[in-house]
Amino acid sequence: MSQPDYVPRTFPVSIKGVVVRGGTVLLLKNERNEWELPGGRIELDETPEECVAREITEETQWRVTTGPLLDTWMYYIDVAEKHVFIVTYGCYVDGNTEPVLSYEHKEIGLFTENEVPTLNMPDGYKRSIATWYDRLRKDTPELVG
Repeated sequence: MSQPDYVPRTFPVSIKGVVVRGGTVLLLKNERNEWELPGGRIELDETPEECVAREITEETQWRVTTGPLLDTWMYYIDVAEKHVFIVTYGCYVDGNTEPVLSYEHKEIGLFTENEVPTLNMPDGYKRSIATWYDRLRKDTPELVG
């Protein structure tokens, strides 16, 4: 039974990718000076897997193959006073080119697993990165370095 005054809350969905190559994870610095995973908003005509691959290419010029779903969580952005639903996937980079910074971010970085806990970034991203490193160590240890 619905309540007549009930208004459902809406929020954007952001699909992010954890990309590890040579033992380092790819991160981007946003306008809030936080490190974040590459990715962005899903389009109506694409799957989440297609979205994250497209966004990573747009933001870094890296082509990736989307792997498994890692995590989902709600992130509250204080300065914007809004919630965003985050979905993270593990991704495999295709090739050996260096990442290229797009206009969407302030900085690009490749960080070791041990550096990640010290970075200014949401805990949900740190959790997704740790999960992907753990899976890679079990399945494809050569990617972890």
